[in-house]
Amino acid sequence: MTITDAVWFRNTLHNRMQEMLLEYQQRAGNIAESAEPLVTSIVELVQGGKRLRALLAWWGWQGAGGDADDPRIIDAGVALELFQAAALIHDDILDRSDTRRGQASVHKRFQNLHDDNRWVQDGKHFGISAGILAGDLALGLSEEIFSTTADATAFAAPARDAFHAMRFEVMTGQYLDILAEAHIPDDPEVALERARTVLQYKSAHYSAVWPFELGGVLAGADETTLSTYRDFSLPLGMAFQLGDDLLGVFGDPELTGKPSGDDLVEGKRTELVAHALNSLDREDAQMLNNFLMHPAQSPHSVQELQELLERSGARA
Repeated sequence: MTITDAVWFRNTLHNRMQEMLLEYQQRAGNIAESAEPLVTSIVELVQGGKRLRALLAWWGWQGAGGDADDPRIIDAGVALELFQAAALIHDDILDRSDTRRGQASVHKRFQNLHDDNRWVQDGKHFGISAGILAGDLALGLSEEIFSTTADATAFAAPARDAFHAMRFEVMTGQYLDILAEAHIPDDPEVALERARTVLQYKSAHYSAVWPFELGGVLAGADETTLSTYRDFSLPLGMAFQLGDDLLGVFGDPELTGKPSGDDLVEGKRTELVAHALNSLDREDAQMLNNFLMHPAQSPHSVQELQELLERSGARA
């Protein structure tokens, strides 16, 4: 496997995804021309991205004996990218985040569309409503494409079971994430345990474990192979999300496409925050907690909180 092969896969995947989305865009236009922006929002979102999940599925497929250029694994990769798009759209709504990859997030784009056209009623509500629908559509399309792909293999049932398990874990992890912002335990160790659970089920599993698994299952991998995949991919997925949590607090906006310290402003109870609360004295821990609960009302700046997290040893 070479870098050139990975570039070929990304390009092939991108072209196939655009081809599929164009068909859906035309179907939306056949219903009503004004419905096309719903699909267009997904088209624009998936222009960027590292294609990490699709690549892992491709490697899992090949590790189980699948051919690298088989169109079925290309389509499975498209399904995973659209699943990721759905997760991002909904995540930005849940996190009240107005930016994604340096551009307006999907729900914010719909709000801007409303405001620019001076439509009636509440533009913010319109944006969130349209964003939810766009995320639902991306999720539905991903399942449709994956089911069709699975049916073209000899392993449709276990592949579908794995895809459904991935979807259930992500939705449950998302709920636990917003619950962590609302229900804050007194015991820092409990907070740390909860943060690790969210990290694992909201992100790590679907970022690495399930893509490898899905690629392997589609190619007929045995349990020994799948178990080896899990041993490798779980630490990879955990590291990926821990790195993302660091970027959410300390990342350069030019690289992340989001404001510096965005996770703090959104009140995210990540493992980074849990480590800090476990290390800080009572006064500093209260300062951090107060900022996360009411950032707009805090007398402290994002930079002060970043320095606090650094001093606590949480970043290290």
